[in-house]
Amino acid sequence: MLFLLSCFLQNYYQNKLRLALIGQSLFGQEVYTNLRKQGHKVVGVFTVPDRDGKADPLAVVAEKDGTPVFKFPRWRVKGKPIPEVVEAYKAVGAELNVMPFCSQFIPMNVIDHPAHGSIIYHPSILPLHRGASAINWTLIQGDKKAGFSIFWADDGLDTGPILLQRECPVEPNDTVDSLYNRFLFPEGIKAMVESVQLIADGKAPRVPQTEEEASYEGIQKKSNSKVNLAQPAEAIHNWIRGHDKVPGAWTVIDGQVRSLKHTLSVPAGQALEIEGASQAGVVTKDGLVLYGSDSKALMVKNLQFEDGKMISAAKYFSSGDTASVELTDDEKKMAEEIRDIWKGILSNVAAIEETTDFFKSGAASMDVVRLVEEIKQKCAGLQLQNEDVYMATTFQDFIQMFVRRLRGEDREEEMVIDYATKDVNNMTVKMPWQCFINGKFEDAENGKTANTVNPADGSVSCNAKQKHLNTHTHTHPTITHLSDFDIHSHIHTDIHTCGHYCIGTSLNEHQEELATIESIDSGAVYTLALKTHVGMSIQTFRYFAGWCDKIQGKTIPINQARPNRNLTFTKKEPLGVCAIVIPWNYPLMMLAWKSAACLAAGNTLVLKPAQVTPLSALKFAELTVKAGIPKGVINIVPGSGGMVGQRMSDHPDIRKLGFTGSTPIGKQIMKSCALSNLKKVSLELGGKSPLIIFSDCDMDKAVRMGMSSVFFNKGENCIAAGRLFVEESIHDEYIRRVVSILNPPTTEGSGDTVGYLQPPTYHPGTRPSIPTLFTDVEDHMFIAKEESFGPIMVVSKFKDGDIDGVLNRANDTEFGLASGVFTRDINKAMYVSERLDAGTVFVNTYNKTDVASPFGGFKQSGFGKDLGEDALNEYLRTKAVTVEY
Repeated sequence: MLFLLSCFLQNYYQNKLRLALIGQSLFGQEVYTNLRKQGHKVVGVFTVPDRDGKADPLAVVAEKDGTPVFKFPRWRVKGKPIPEVVEAYKAVGAELNVMPFCSQFIPMNVIDHPAHGSIIYHPSILPLHRGASAINWTLIQGDKKAGFSIFWADDGLDTGPILLQRECPVEPNDTVDSLYNRFLFPEGIKAMVESVQLIADGKAPRVPQTEEEASYEGIQKKSNSKVNLAQPAEAIHNWIRGHDKVPGAWTVIDGQVRSLKHTLSVPAGQALEIEGASQAGVVTKDGLVLYGSDSKALMVKNLQFEDGKMISAAKYFSSGDTASVELTDDEKKMAEEIRDIWKGILSNVAAIEETTDFFKSGAASMDVVRLVEEIKQKCAGLQLQNEDVYMATTFQDFIQMFVRRLRGEDREEEMVIDYATKDVNNMTVKMPWQCFINGKFEDAENGKTANTVNPADGSVSCNAKQKHLNTHTHTHPTITHLSDFDIHSHIHTDIHTCGHYCIGTSLNEHQEELATIESIDSGAVYTLALKTHVGMSIQTFRYFAGWCDKIQGKTIPINQARPNRNLTFTKKEPLGVCAIVIPWNYPLMMLAWKSAACLAAGNTLVLKPAQVTPLSALKFAELTVKAGIPKGVINIVPGSGGMVGQRMSDHPDIRKLGFTGSTPIGKQIMKSCALSNLKKVSLELGGKSPLIIFSDCDMDKAVRMGMSSVFFNKGENCIAAGRLFVEESIHDEYIRRVVSILNPPTTEGSGDTVGYLQPPTYHPGTRPSIPTLFTDVEDHMFIAKEESFGPIMVVSKFKDGDIDGVLNRANDTEFGLASGVFTRDINKAMYVSERLDAGTVFVNTYNKTDVASPFGGFKQSGFGKDLGEDALNEYLRTKAVTVEY
C-alpha cells in the first residue's frame, strides 16, 4: 500500500505545465485556483485594469498568492500588437495560455507563442452560436441543449479545433443566470482544469470545427430587443428569458416602455391591453400574463418604468390604491430623520418634498445601498431590501412603506417549506432542500442545485427529477449583503436561555428522523448517529442554555490613579455576525458544538455545512423556527468551500469565523480572514494523534479501546489515534490480539467470517478500505506522518522503559489535537500527560469527549476551543470601562 501511495504522489507531480492565465471574473478566479491545486505553475496572470478602484477577482486572488499580475487595458492599437505588452507577456515563460472568460482581443503572436499554444472557454456547443452572446442565443433560439466548448485558439472567430465539449438540457424556466450558474460555471471550471491536464499528458484532441449548422449572432442591444408579441407563446418566452437581465426585453404598455421579467403560471385576473399582442394580457395575483399568437401564455413577474421605478406586475392596477396610514408622533420624528438621510444622499436637491422622487433626483444603484444601510443604522431591527426603494420611489411612498414595515403590517405568513421526502428506516423523512435565509427557505440566487448521495449504496437521497439540494450559492445576497441579517447583539438572556432549551427539546423530539438523515447523508451507522451525532448535539444545546445568563465581566481595582476615585469593570460582548464552516464526518454534532456557543454569546450565525452533507443542517434550521428562534439569527448556506466559504472569509461584515476541517484549508481561511478585516478565527484542523501503550497496561482494555480509538465512526474521526506506540515487551501479543479480532476464526460449520467490525461505507474524500493494520511502521514513512481519516491502524514499537524516547517520537509531528496513554502507573501517566504536546490527553480511555470539557488542538491542529466555558470566549470580546466618581 505504501508503494502504491508513493506511485500516486509521484504521478500527481508529473506532467505539470507553466501557465499564463489571460482572462477575468469569478470564473477566471476559480480556474486559476483549481489549476494551482492540481500542481500546475501559474507564471503570470493577465487581466483587466481596476474598475472604480476595485481589482478583478482573478487579480485579487493571484496577488494574494504572489503570482505576477499584469493589468493591460489593451493588447493592440489599431489592430497591431503593442510591443511592450507582448514583451512583458513573453517574459513569464508560459508553456500554455489558458483563457477563461477573456474579453480582450489578444494578438496572434501571443496566442501562438507558448509551446502548447492557447485554449479558450466558450459558452456554447460550437460551432453553434459563435460570438459574445452565445448563452442568450441558446435561449432565444429555443435550443433544447446548452453547453460549452474548450477550443484551441486560432486567427478565426471561435473557429479553432475543439478540445473538449460538455452538454446539459435546457429546462423550461432556465434563464441566462440559471444556465450559467447551474452548469456552465461549475462544470466549465472542471473542464478547463481537465483540458490543461490532457495537454500536459499529451492526450488532448484537436477536432476541426465543422461548418455544418455553424452560426454567428451579434450582441443584443436595447434598441432591438423589443418583444414581438405576434408570435407563439414559447417564442415570446424564449425571447424574454434570453434577454434577461441585459439588455432586457421590453414592450409598450399604456404608451410607456416596460421591461419584462418572467415566470410561468396563468391564474385568473384583470385584462390589460398591450401594444402588438394578439390578445389582451391579464394582471393576476401572481403577475402579468402575456399570450402569444398561438394563444399559449407566459407570466411576467415585475415591470420597470423608464424612470427606474419598479412595481410588481400583479399590482399594476392597485399600486396607487393603498390607503395611507396616519403617522404617530414618534413615527413623524423618524420620518424627519429619514428626510435628513434623503437630503444627505440627494445633495443636489434644495428640499426633500413629499413628491420628491429618489431616482428622478439623480440617485443611482449605489445610493440605494447607502439609503438601506443608513436606515438600518437608524432603526435597529428593521430590515429593508434594495427592491423596496425601487418599489417606493417618492418620499411620501417611501415613508408609508417604512411605517407599514415598522408596524409589522407586512408580516409574512407561516413559513412554507418545500420538502424532499424519502421512505427509509420505517418512516417518511422530510428534508428541507433550500438555503435558509432570514427565517425563510429559498433558492440560491443563481439557482445552483445538486443531488446528495447516500454513501452506503450510492443512491440519491433526494430525487433529482423532483427536487435538487441547494449546494452552491455563487452570489447569493446573504453572502454579499449582510444587511439581510437581523443582528441580535443584545437579545435578552432569557431569550437565549429559552431558545437553547427549546432547540435541545426540538432536537430530542426529532432524534430518530435526524439520526436517519445523518445516516443517509454522511454514511453514519444509525445507532451511532442516534447516540453520538444527535445525542451529543442535544446535550450541547442544553449545556450552553445554562451559560446564557452567566456571561459576566468583573470589577478591577486600579491602583495607579491618584486620588483613587475610579471604578474599572469589564463587559463581555457578542462579536456580531459569525460564520461557521463544518465538515462532513459529524454534520449535526459539529454544527451543535460551534453554533450553541456562538448563539449563547449573543451573536447571529451564518453556517456553511459540508457540500456533500447539508441535510441535517437544513433540518436543524426548520427546527429552530419551531423553537421560536428569531428571524436572521440562524442562517444556513450550503455550497462549496471554494465559493461560499471563501465569501465568508473575505466578507468585511463578518467578525468571526469558526472552522473545522483540513490544515491546508485552515491556513487559507486564516490568510483570507487576515486580509479582509482581521476577523477573529478559531480552527480545529487535522490530527495524527499518538496513543502510547505501556507494558503495565490493562491489556484487554488497551486492545479494546486502542481499536476503538482508530475504528470509531469508521475512522472518520478528527481525534482518531493516528499512530499507536506499543512497548516492545507486549508488542507481539498486542498485535496478535488485534489480528484475532480483525480476522476471527470461522464459525464451525458455517464457513463465514464472523466479527463485530463491519467494513466501512465509502464516502467521497476519504481513503476507504476495510479495517486495516500496519505494523513495524517507521517514523519517516508517509503513513506515520499524515492523517489517514479512515479505518487504518498504524502501530510502531518502542524500547522497554524508554519513556522520554517515545515521547519525543509522539511529539515529532506538526499536529497536536489529541493523544492518549495506557498504564497502571499513575506517576507515569501524569508524567506523560504533562509532556504530550496536544490539546487533549486521554489516560486509560479514549474518545471520551464531554460537552463541559474544552476541545481543541495545538500547533497545526489549530487553535481555539469548542465545548465548555472556554468555547464562549471564542465568540465574545472584552470591553474595559473606567469611571471616575
